[in-house]
Amino acid sequence: MTLTAIGPSPAQDRLPEIPADRQTEAQTKASADFLAARKVPVFGPFVPLLRSPELMTNASNMGLHLRYRSVLPLRLSEFIILITAREWSQQLEWHIHQPIALKARLDPDVVTAIQLGRRPDVMGEEETLTYAFSTELHRNKGVSDTTYQRVVAKFGEQGAIEMAGINGYYTLLAMTMNAAQTALPAGSEPQLPPLIK
Repeated sequence: MTLTAIGPSPAQDRLPEIPADRQTEAQTKASADFLAARKVPVFGPFVPLLRSPELMTNASNMGLHLRYRSVLPLRLSEFIILITAREWSQQLEWHIHQPIALKARLDPDVVTAIQLGRRPDVMGEEETLTYAFSTELHRNKGVSDTTYQRVVAKFGEQGAIEMAGINGYYTLLAMTMNAAQTALPAGSEPQLPPLIK
């Protein structure tokens, strides 16, 4: 992949936040349940997903499992999220998770390489396996026997399926935000340069 300069500003947010007084009863309940579960109001990808309250609630619950109850360490799950954000050029996903990945001690050089759309030059064994599994899944729509066997040997079958799950879940969120043209927070600049394949 090669890079070009960051292009024009993104289009207007198609599905912005719904004011509380304009939410349906189901949306109000889903918003309250979200706040109770996550201790923050509906944000980011959940704003467009609120148009389908049950989908938003189920997506949020899946995300809570994959982020906080996975057998994979947070460093690797955040690595997967960054790979997914880069694959989909999803600016808000990157904006939210890049600082979390760094705080979880993902190597800053690895983060920068993913941001620029290239394979990191130096990775530990766990990162190498995570990168291979995730990029094969995104780009080849499957995982080779060799990569799969190595991931299972290192993380077990649960780790392999949760690795697939994190890739899939954050692809859902990226696709949702790309379709909705979900905006970055006011004053934030895009951090992912466009990729030319």
